Amino acid sequence: MISTQNRVTIIELITEAVEAGARISPCCNIVGITIRTYERWIFGGNINIDQRPLVKRPEPKNKLSKDEYESVLKVSNLPQYADLPPSQIVPSIADRGIYIASESTFYRILRHENMQNHRGRSKSPGKAKEPETHIAYEPNKVWTWDITYLNTSIRGRYYKLYMIVDIFSRKIVGWEVWEDETGEHASELVEKAVIAENARNNLLVLHSDNGTPMKASTLKSKLELLGVMASYSRPRVSNDNPYSESLFRTCKYRSNYPSEGFSDIEEARKWVMEFVEWYNNIHYHSGMNFTTPNSRHTGVAGEIMENRKKVYTAAKALHPERWSKGIRNFYLPEFAALNPIDEEKTKLKSIG
Repeated sequence: MISTQNRVTIIELITEAVEAGARISPCCNIVGITIRTYERWIFGGNINIDQRPLVKRPEPKNKLSKDEYESVLKVSNLPQYADLPPSQIVPSIADRGIYIASESTFYRILRHENMQNHRGRSKSPGKAKEPETHIAYEPNKVWTWDITYLNTSIRGRYYKLYMIVDIFSRKIVGWEVWEDETGEHASELVEKAVIAENARNNLLVLHSDNGTPMKASTLKSKLELLGVMASYSRPRVSNDNPYSESLFRTCKYRSNYPSEGFSDIEEARKWVMEFVEWYNNIHYHSGMNFTTPNSRHTGVAGEIMENRKKVYTAAKALHPERWSKGIRNFYLPEFAALNPIDEEKTKLKSIG
């Protein structure tokens, strides 16, 4: 419904446009009305106001009487029903041989009287928590970590691999293999990684899931001491820590991963050390246009991409007939995002 003031404004704009040489029909289309509506508004030479609010309409035949309306409010506020929703009240009074109105009518009346709030002592349901978004434009700004099981040659026994990864460069900045999961092991690992990367009091975020070692008081105290901010996944959500999950998958699907299990913890540590060396310095990561994590972490990846661009440009100049299009896009992602919002997702796709 368009107010009288808006009608006046629209008609003035159309009149001005017509006097300047425009046709009425396109003007009406621009402001979102039909030419028939415009003619009805100015019929008789005046601007006619909307008559619909002034029409006296008959009351609906199924409308509750005033007494019935009051009965709904009275019943809803009885002590035995004060903490129950209409879906519980209506069946209860029906079992006593009483019917006043339907559940939907109860809800509508309570909403109209501003009484349809959370009823009862339980906490009212809240909105699902949005995942925390963290964006890294350089190394040592956002790390994620997790613990995974390494199978052993003894059925039912596992070693625990603790691993921290920098989401900007994908470099593994810390790892340990232990026989158990404790906050003490986690705090020791984080402290070693922070010192090795010179990241103390560097506005560093450390993200993890909600496991017991991740929320241990020992680790929390250590993070406060190191000036590291803790971040956690949403409860019962499995995809809030994708960098660590992807890293563990790469680890366990290496061709030389011992599927029969490790014979002892020293063998497990030796294998993980070799994996980390390969992953950081040899592995070409697809998320960074096939540069190694360590080259991205140290800042030399840009020089590597420029050199590749020269190689491809020279190759195309030598045999242009073999190139139907230009050379590859030798970009490096501007940032890495953990649980990005739609805007960041769009930007990541555009640069990819």
